[in-house]
Amino acid sequence: MGVPDAGNTAWVLASAAMVLLMTPGLAFFYGGMVRVKSVLNMMMMSLSAIGVVWVLWVLFGYSMVFGDDSVGGWIGDPTQFAGLTSLIGGSFGAGGGPVEIPLVGTVPALAFVAFQAGFAMVTVALVSGAVADRMRFMPWVIFAGLWATLVYFPVAHWVFAFDGVTAETGGWIANQLKAIDFAGGTAVEINAGAAGLALALVVGKRRGWPREAMRPHNLPAVMVGAGLLWFGWFGFNAGSSLAADGIAAVALVNTMGAGAMSMVAWLVVEKIRDGKATSFGAASGVVAGLVAITPSCTAVTPIGALGVGAAAGVACALAIGLKYRFRYDDSLDVVGVHLVGGIVGTLMIGLLASSDMPPGVDGLFYGGGVTQLGRQAVAVVVVLAYAFLVTAAIATVLKLTIGIRADPQHETDGIDEHEHAESAYEFASSHGGHGSSGLFGKQSG
Repeated sequence: MGVPDAGNTAWVLASAAMVLLMTPGLAFFYGGMVRVKSVLNMMMMSLSAIGVVWVLWVLFGYSMVFGDDSVGGWIGDPTQFAGLTSLIGGSFGAGGGPVEIPLVGTVPALAFVAFQAGFAMVTVALVSGAVADRMRFMPWVIFAGLWATLVYFPVAHWVFAFDGVTAETGGWIANQLKAIDFAGGTAVEINAGAAGLALALVVGKRRGWPREAMRPHNLPAVMVGAGLLWFGWFGFNAGSSLAADGIAAVALVNTMGAGAMSMVAWLVVEKIRDGKATSFGAASGVVAGLVAITPSCTAVTPIGALGVGAAAGVACALAIGLKYRFRYDDSLDVVGVHLVGGIVGTLMIGLLASSDMPPGVDGLFYGGGVTQLGRQAVAVVVVLAYAFLVTAAIATVLKLTIGIRADPQHETDGIDEHEHAESAYEFASSHGGHGSSGLFGKQSG
């Protein structure tokens, strides 16, 4: 309980709005990448995550993530902040009285609640890209709720719940293992990437993949989505400082640097490999760099951030081809960008971290030995394995009970029409002018 700091509160409120914007931004990014006949379904899968996650977040999700460690260290106490009722008490200064409200650090606890909810929303939405064009909508909504509860909330507790911040005891990755993950390389990126792989394997390949070309239908939308994601990512990373301070400034500069460097690296790979540098590659490269810098944005120097971005751009540009070699249909490269980029960014902390930066840890290349690299590797392996196995179990149960795959004919005709009774673009409307119907229905001109 206390008086919130006005400047820090303003920054966290703004960051919460920026992080929320990432999910609609992802809808544009993913929506532009699919074929015309499944645009709305793809965008709805992203946007529906906002509603599903927020309801669960208020009821018990926030408490599972940021409550006291319970159930053998697996989750936070789901009853501690259930319904958020314990976070709305105190005095708000009405009538000139004193202000004393629940705080997290120096900001109102409810501002922190809203900020962290955006992380959960976009993580759930990320998974959907692996099953574009072929998963029914209502089973997706049920999957999203189950996955948030059984996968995201526990993993976020391990990574984000520090002792003494929101509760007395927090998660084991943050407090016992002491792996560095400032804004979610494990809890968001690796978590979503591993889940996307598991879900894609259970749902199965798209009809005609990989024989048929399944090109993005709207590259301008992809680029707009990438821009919105980059904008929101400043709130995602710099906002995680929970203060308008030097740590936020470091995170912001490194987020800019890694995104820019990764875009350049991806385009270089494309030019060498394919002879052309593409707009699709530029957008994908930006996202790959942002993914990789998420865990390391306060642990590396600005030069180190360029190194993280370069490594992510090259690794992810090469990794997207793995689905053809290993025959898994990851429609929108959730594995190639988010899983691989998250692994690169998390492990490179063990190589490029500098004790001059806020965490005060040196990586291997700065004389720190392999200790931190080992911690980062343990976090990567555990989160990847947990997310993959539990996601596969959830998807298999749904597949055997309610069914999750679209009807073959619906998939061929277009999932938008059959799942939503809508189409993204109206091609059948009549047009005036030469060749249009005249007053009495005859062809004019």
